[in-house]
Amino acid sequence: MDDLFPPFEPDANEPKPRRFKAVPFRMIAPNMITLMAVCLGLTAIRLAFEGKFEPAVIAIVAAAFLDGIDGRVARMLKGTSRFGAELDSLADFVNFGCAPALILYGFALKELRSLGWIVALIFAIAMALRLARFNAMLDDPNRPAWKKDFFVGMPAPAGALTALLPLYLHFLGLPFERWAAPVVLGYTLCIALLVVSTVPTFSGKTMGKRVPREWVLPIFLVVVAAFGLFISYPFEAMVVMAGGYLVTLPIGAAQYRRRAKIEERLDATGRGQIEPAPVES
Repeated sequence: MDDLFPPFEPDANEPKPRRFKAVPFRMIAPNMITLMAVCLGLTAIRLAFEGKFEPAVIAIVAAAFLDGIDGRVARMLKGTSRFGAELDSLADFVNFGCAPALILYGFALKELRSLGWIVALIFAIAMALRLARFNAMLDDPNRPAWKKDFFVGMPAPAGALTALLPLYLHFLGLPFERWAAPVVLGYTLCIALLVVSTVPTFSGKTMGKRVPREWVLPIFLVVVAAFGLFISYPFEAMVVMAGGYLVTLPIGAAQYRRRAKIEERLDATGRGQIEPAPVES
């Protein structure tokens, strides 16, 4: 019988089947950027515990920069995925919710003891709620295309960088004594409320897809100048950016209302053309 049915021996030259499907690198690269941002956020928390607030703030700024490019890299490489979107939201909660709340608590809010900790908790939870709402709105098929130019409420990176404005001022020499803790508390609470509010704010995700050819060289010069200023005067630049962003909030809300009214008029005009006019008897 053994001669009739010899044992099966696989060919050594035959390639072995893979147990797992290979994942293209373009799907991995954006998630690697997101994970690097998480490392920066966690490092900022450690630095805050050690009282090193200046490098902690720099780590948050770097995490915000990485958060701004990971989505663009994913879209450029066509590597967007549901996994990447969920990972990005978790990273945003760590980097822009937990880390800034703990930095602000260690910097000034701890002077108010339990009240300061409550406000730090409110800030972190506000970020979590804002991110959950953002993810839920992504699945809304009825949302008009023009609304992609606006966020609902202050976005997480902008909220975190704006909330750290008291630290920027402190690094520039503004003294923060015990009396300043209530001011920081009120300011942090206001930013938390703006994060969970329904105030429309400008979104930069749809900008930069197409650039006119005559603007290319001027944009290069502006970017180089802005980068040089940021490297030479980092905290002065952050103060200007945070203050400028707060100024644009009412401008964005007014622009949103104007476009909403235009959309309502267009819808009304379309319905008037489709529906037949009533015939008088």
